[in-house]
Amino acid sequence: MTTTVTTTSYDPRTGQVLGEARSSTTAEVDQALDLATRCAAAVADASPAERAVWLHTLADHLEEPATAHELIALADRETALGRVRLTAELARAAGQLRFYAKVGDEGSWLGATLDASTAMRPALARVEQPLGPVAVFGASNFPFAFGVLGNDTASAIAAGCPVVAKAHPAHPLLSERLGEVAVAALDAAGAPLGAFSLVAGFDAGTALVVSRHTAAVAFTGSQRGGLALWRLANERDVVIPVFAEMGTVNPVVVTPGGATRMSEVAAGFAASFTMGTGQFCTKPGLLLVPAGSGASAAVRAVLERSARPGWLLTGQMAAEAHDGIARLVRAGGQVVAQVPGPEQGWSAPTTLLEVPAAGLTGGSQLLEECFGPVALVAEYADAAELATVLGALPGALAASVMSCGPDDPDAAAAVRALAPRVGRVAVDDWPTGVAVDWAQQHGGPWPATSAPASTSVGAAALCRFTRPVAYQGVPDHALPPALQADNPWGLTRRVAGVLEVGP
Repeated sequence: MTTTVTTTSYDPRTGQVLGEARSSTTAEVDQALDLATRCAAAVADASPAERAVWLHTLADHLEEPATAHELIALADRETALGRVRLTAELARAAGQLRFYAKVGDEGSWLGATLDASTAMRPALARVEQPLGPVAVFGASNFPFAFGVLGNDTASAIAAGCPVVAKAHPAHPLLSERLGEVAVAALDAAGAPLGAFSLVAGFDAGTALVVSRHTAAVAFTGSQRGGLALWRLANERDVVIPVFAEMGTVNPVVVTPGGATRMSEVAAGFAASFTMGTGQFCTKPGLLLVPAGSGASAAVRAVLERSARPGWLLTGQMAAEAHDGIARLVRAGGQVVAQVPGPEQGWSAPTTLLEVPAAGLTGGSQLLEECFGPVALVAEYADAAELATVLGALPGALAASVMSCGPDDPDAAAAVRALAPRVGRVAVDDWPTGVAVDWAQQHGGPWPATSAPASTSVGAAALCRFTRPVAYQGVPDHALPPALQADNPWGLTRRVAGVLEVGP
């Protein structure tokens, strides 16, 4: 007799059970991977324009009014993120699908390069080619934008790879419904069967990573989860890349000049680290300020006046936030402000701690991420101490510099010190929020990500799921379409060292 395994869906506002989502059986996981493998060549051979049609159709299906209303209501019940936020996020997810369709169709990311033969060398041509089936593990905190149909899935399909996505246990019913919408949309668009599949359950996730059919893994979530998948992938007979966006403590440096506008900085910091109940991977977790600037008191005043406590996504996340606050206190942090969360459901107090700059050293628990509405303030005595602290920080996704304006003499030095340690540096702006655009870099040095050279957002996200192949002396008809003389895909290419824009 086969036992049905399920994942329970909860309402974070009350802790009440919303329903059960069935986990995939071993046979169902195998079937999804088999379909992905069978259609991989067809997905890769489809022109970028064809794949763009698939992604546009999927975006249209998500935004169909009745479907959007259903998805937003379901997401709100499972995440407590609020319908206003989720309405905007659904629109963002549809926009992402269309953006990656545009990037794929433009084609420069393929790096198609052709060199004619000479008396000294043979003809060479080089292009990026799809890896094959990609296992996608979406995020808990952005159920649409970084979920099973988020940036990873959109960029993988745009790059020519089929996707097998795993439902997230924080919103299993929504994941299930999104999977149904995706399969129907891609079928309507003429995509091959297996271009997208959804599986569910812990064991299904493990099976995806270890399967010989899987060519790459994309993950957004905790450091613990990302490293577990990374280890599985590296223990395989054939090691595959894992693109894990795991997040850490994102620092903010306030220059001496920036400290002259501390009330403005405090308001921005409080709003940024509490946004989404502190459940952004780009949440600023550490505010480094000049000694005597009064930053802690200023941020405390903002929190006591305007903090709006909310819910965390799961009971486990709430418990870990409470444990994280206690860990920070044991490590030397002093609570200077605390606003209780809602009495019912899963929450943690909005907490600001003051920590000694001298304690911010490599391996310190003060530099471990606490997911939730929790942040630290540390005062530095001078430029030398600030440099020491920045040199000890772990890799992070983003950092900010708060200055007194373009002529601030200390801002450039802060930017130079932060750039080696993060994927994105913002000046006089906060790191929360990641624009989906051509120049975006959403990654960072280890342990923020497992692949620091990659990005999970922006045009370069497609490159994660390809590898370059060079063709030497290969007849034109035997080359892939991206390299053929008549340029049937209409790509931007570099021919004999000259950039040629396709028709």
